[in-house]
Amino acid sequence: MKLLGTNTSPYVRKARLVLLEKNIPHDYLVDPPREPGSQVARVNPLGRIPALILDDETCVFDSPVIADYVDTLNDTPILIPRTSALARMRVKRWEALADGIMDSAVVVRTESMRPVANQQADTISLHNNSITRALSFASEQLGQKEWCEGSSISLADLALVSALIYLNLRQPERDWRGQHPNLAKWFARISERASVRTALAG
Repeated sequence: MKLLGTNTSPYVRKARLVLLEKNIPHDYLVDPPREPGSQVARVNPLGRIPALILDDETCVFDSPVIADYVDTLNDTPILIPRTSALARMRVKRWEALADGIMDSAVVVRTESMRPVANQQADTISLHNNSITRALSFASEQLGQKEWCEGSSISLADLALVSALIYLNLRQPERDWRGQHPNLAKWFARISERASVRTALAG
């Protein structure tokens, strides 16, 4: 199978981390949708990344669907709980929280790239405040635990680390480490995993 994406997309990184943690053989192809010759729009009607192309040419999109699908391909590890509806919800809620951080960070990034006179200050403030609240919630929920949920790595951890990596890239001025030392400690440990190092390497 092939994963189409870019090295800066947090959603692509999340999908890559799931594939890497599950040891699913795949080719990762950098294919920015806006570049001439990109095959993204041909395989994904939404024209977005990540797009996972299966061996039979079926295209799986977007990142939550890719994560759900890939997690069913083997049991080592199980990243999304299968036997408890409550446990599954809690992991998926972490994913929603992390995706929300990514969504808001993308909006802030998009607005900040406009000419200053055209920027919507209220929009930037709204989404930055959302990120701030989400980080506080994540910090409270994590506490001093080793993993976001349960006794081993899950999609919750992969989604959250993807969101924090994106904040490091797009909002380096945000002192989330100083404000949430437990997140900083957790992030430093997760960042040492082979999957995260591979995803960061491009």
